Amino acid sequence: MNLITLDFETYYDKDYSLKKVTTEEYVRSQDFEVIGLGIKLDNNPTEWASGTHKQVKEYLHTFPWESSMVLAHNTMFDGAILNWQFGIKPKAYTDTLCISRAVNGVEVSSSLDALAKRYDVGIKGKEVLNTIGKRREEFTEEELSKFGDYCVNDVELTHKVFLKMATDFPKKELKLIDLSLRMFIEPMLDLDLIWLENHLTETRNRKEKLLLNAGCSKEDLMSNPKFAELLKGLGVKPPTKISATTGQETLAFSKSDEGFKALETHPDERVQNLVSARLGNKSTLEETRTQRFIDIAKRGLLPVPIRYYSAHTGRWGGDDKINLQNLPSRGVDGNKLKSCILPPPHHTLIDADSSQIEARVLAWLAEQKDLTNAFTKGEDVYKKMASVIYGVAEQDVTKDQRFVGKTTILGAGYGMGALKFQNQLQTFGFDMDIHEARRVIRIYRESNYKINELWRDAQQFLKSGASAPFGKRGVLNFKGLDIILPSGLSIRYDDLRHEQGEKGLEFFYKTRRGYTRIYGGKIIENVCQAIARCIIGEQMLRIAKKYRVVLTVHDSIATCVRDEEAEQAQAYVEECMRWTPDWAEGLPVDCESGKGKSYGDRE
Repeated sequence: MNLITLDFETYYDKDYSLKKVTTEEYVRSQDFEVIGLGIKLDNNPTEWASGTHKQVKEYLHTFPWESSMVLAHNTMFDGAILNWQFGIKPKAYTDTLCISRAVNGVEVSSSLDALAKRYDVGIKGKEVLNTIGKRREEFTEEELSKFGDYCVNDVELTHKVFLKMATDFPKKELKLIDLSLRMFIEPMLDLDLIWLENHLTETRNRKEKLLLNAGCSKEDLMSNPKFAELLKGLGVKPPTKISATTGQETLAFSKSDEGFKALETHPDERVQNLVSARLGNKSTLEETRTQRFIDIAKRGLLPVPIRYYSAHTGRWGGDDKINLQNLPSRGVDGNKLKSCILPPPHHTLIDADSSQIEARVLAWLAEQKDLTNAFTKGEDVYKKMASVIYGVAEQDVTKDQRFVGKTTILGAGYGMGALKFQNQLQTFGFDMDIHEARRVIRIYRESNYKINELWRDAQQFLKSGASAPFGKRGVLNFKGLDIILPSGLSIRYDDLRHEQGEKGLEFFYKTRRGYTRIYGGKIIENVCQAIARCIIGEQMLRIAKKYRVVLTVHDSIATCVRDEEAEQAQAYVEECMRWTPDWAEGLPVDCESGKGKSYGDRE
């Protein structure tokens, strides 16, 4: 396969640039114009080309795209130009920006300048001055030549950095980068514009109605002091709490604050109206996301911006200001926005979710065999945990008790203390006093002693910095301060430091936001997330061999198939998501799936 390294230089001005608008908006804009491009075929010298749109298109079509992998630094941008502006679809895509996040970690700069310095491959040139707001025909020959030199240098640096980073980079990860980029560059999903416009109107009308019922302005509701005065005017003492930051008394107006939640069922309907209006108008995600979808729908299909290796643990994240990883799923508009995402005509969307994969990984990694066996047999592990907590038979476990069992399994597995556990329950509207929370945490740790040992082992590695196998044999390795994952990638803890704290020796690692505390339980959480991500990634590649993967959200994979293939495709997707790599032998994975004519359907 050929390697084509490229970099487009494009028109921009003070309002129209990648700092001001999204990649999708920029490339699809009527203002878009290619000033020139640098392009390198394999190891041949980089060429600079500039001309009209027609001339650039003709020049590009002289390259062997069908047998080539495209390389750029931020390929989401350059690949979108290739496809959307020039109708070119290469055999594969790769990206030095993506690879760097995986190789060097997400907490360090992955700019081309930083990578050129890190790998000592040359010096990135300075931006060409006086190019803002200038169309190609407005450039002098000298200016175009300088622009060309700058662009050619960027292409050469990108190519050299790639060769340095890709030498030992896992081939499967290169395939995942291609798959992730393709979701954006070669969009397949559509948006229901009429539904979106109606939904936006309904959302705004509902907010206006809430304000009318409350008899006040949005500004009064959003201001904590003014909202407090509104409550006082109705004879209600505003709820307060002690701030964890300042230690001072402050107004308790967060939706998770117990005092505020109590106001939702206040006997005075006027108070209920105030609270409903504040909650309804404070949440803007639904409205802003709907408007953004409308704008995209008017321009074309939905490019799915999935950021490869977005998190410390390698998980995917949202990008391009349309985070499809956090579409609303609860509340009045829960799941509605998903219903506007459509497959092409005569196609069906299949959405499969890996069931409790992190909890399963944790049990397997710690060799907590009773829990692993329960997962394998398909038993209700939440009921089993609740049965132990409350001392009742599994068949007698109530809905609330099972909820506590579920929260315990999913939350307490990483060393969570009683206070945090209590707070987590409260966020879901479940009250538990601190003594009961301590009892539940104690029972979990006694029942899952192997998991408890895993936390202690991780803490010991922090103290010693030793290089040794870790967890279930053959799966993980501590190498200095890095954890080597089964995929060949690493979890990195840069500039690890320690200091004496109230509870003994405490450890911190460097992030872009400063130093973050790390401990045995947190390491295990990172590891379980990372292993789950490795498995989801390999499952995604298996699915992609037969069907087009169009979206991944956390532990789910969505694929698009022709209607007549829907039944067999769903069976194949489930088969893939119940498969584990050789290194995960004995890991009891499972999945749930659904299909429909929109992303919100799950038949």
